[in-house]
Amino acid sequence: MKTVRLLLGDQLNPLHPWFEQVDPEVLYVLMEVRQETDYVLHHAQKILAIFAGMRSLAEQLRSAGHQVRYLTIDDPGNRQSLTGNLEAVLSETKAGRFEWQAPDEYRLDIQLDAWFAGSGYAGGKTSSMHFLANRFEARNLFAGKKQWRMENFYRHMRRKHGVLLEPDGDPVGGQWNFDAENRKPWRGQPPEPVDRRPQHDHTALWQAICSAGVRSFGDNSASALRWPVNRDEALQMLDAFIREALPHFGDYQDAMSTSAARLFHSLLSFALNVKMLHPREVIAAAETAWRNGHAPLAAVEGFIRQILGWREYIRGVYWAHMPGYDSNNALGHDAPLPAWFWTGNTRMRCLQESIGNSLKHAHAHHIQRLMVIGNFALLAGLDPQALHRWYLGIYIDAFEWVELPNTLGMSQFADGGLLASKPYAASAAYMHRMGDYCRGCVYKRDQRIGPEACPYNALYWDFHLRHAERLSKNPRIGMVYRNLAAMDTAETDAIRQHAAALRARLDAL
Repeated sequence: MKTVRLLLGDQLNPLHPWFEQVDPEVLYVLMEVRQETDYVLHHAQKILAIFAGMRSLAEQLRSAGHQVRYLTIDDPGNRQSLTGNLEAVLSETKAGRFEWQAPDEYRLDIQLDAWFAGSGYAGGKTSSMHFLANRFEARNLFAGKKQWRMENFYRHMRRKHGVLLEPDGDPVGGQWNFDAENRKPWRGQPPEPVDRRPQHDHTALWQAICSAGVRSFGDNSASALRWPVNRDEALQMLDAFIREALPHFGDYQDAMSTSAARLFHSLLSFALNVKMLHPREVIAAAETAWRNGHAPLAAVEGFIRQILGWREYIRGVYWAHMPGYDSNNALGHDAPLPAWFWTGNTRMRCLQESIGNSLKHAHAHHIQRLMVIGNFALLAGLDPQALHRWYLGIYIDAFEWVELPNTLGMSQFADGGLLASKPYAASAAYMHRMGDYCRGCVYKRDQRIGPEACPYNALYWDFHLRHAERLSKNPRIGMVYRNLAAMDTAETDAIRQHAAALRARLDAL
């Protein structure tokens, strides 16, 4: 009985137990399909990198002796859907068994489950062997509790996996979280590390993608793709990060600069999310760097918290609340995305830089995503579902399980506070404190209203005025409402009027 095994575009782990033995009766199937390129409009580099990674894994499996069927995007026999192609391959090979690794996105999980249930084939779903918590670990940990908090989940995971612990089980350094030490602006020193990412020429692949009619946006420089396409390249990136950037990551993880888009960030999220790297080995490399005296504890703990804490927690939130989480809009925001989300052509320098980097590189670091782009979207009242689709399409590391809760929950407060205990809202003062974006901007960071006033300022105060009924009792933002109470009516009326004028002409900002 021949077995057909499906590999999705984010299941590029050559160390999966499936591949430990070569079995001539097992056929591995990988496919480039319009179903996956078209469900949102994707950045060109995201499509290129995933397809190139799939092709690299297919070649590696063939070299190891495995049987592989690879359907390219321009193959005349490609039915352009997962299940359509599966039906054709299974029929052609007369296979009797079908197996697949559990998808991480709900839409694919239910699609394959439903198709298999009616297919009549033997087989079933197996684990991708990637995550350190199961899908419902967070849900089970917080069962019966009114509030979920990542910090509690993170401590649970540290204990469960023995990470950064003393022999008695206490956290090393005497505390669990060093976030307060990791908020420094970057003034040019130490220098940003050399970009050691690989560089590929995928011109032929890009021509095939375009010929197949796939639409995309962003920089499509296929001859200079700077993302890893296999595990060896991802390991080289991990090694370079640990050696050159991790020692300074903690200090400057929230910093922003017009002269250094990468700063000391790892840029490993794509390799992790398509499973070229396992989170366990990334965490172990960082912890070893601290134990060897190569990197300070605050930097290492902050980096590990992003992977062992936030990444696993976000996945738990996703699976606990799907289906339905993607339709949340607790604040009732519905403004369309300004046209400059697709071009970067705005006069606000912080958004020029953050969206411009996103369009050029299919990447932006977490503060650009949250406190520049997401913050503006929240203050301006942009449609959270439209923003979700934009984030999902533009970022190379964006898959729905990780992007959706970050966008709707943390960034837009659209779930009403299920994920975040307060909205992540800030005025121009935050941007000025954490970076140099305000320098040279046509808008004035220290003005609330007027033609030269930074739009973030009036929008910030207006956001809290518009949503006072919901937010004014939140203890984490009580200072905002005390400041508003100290303003006279004329001042708040002027803020409301200026903010309304800004929201009426978002395309022109």
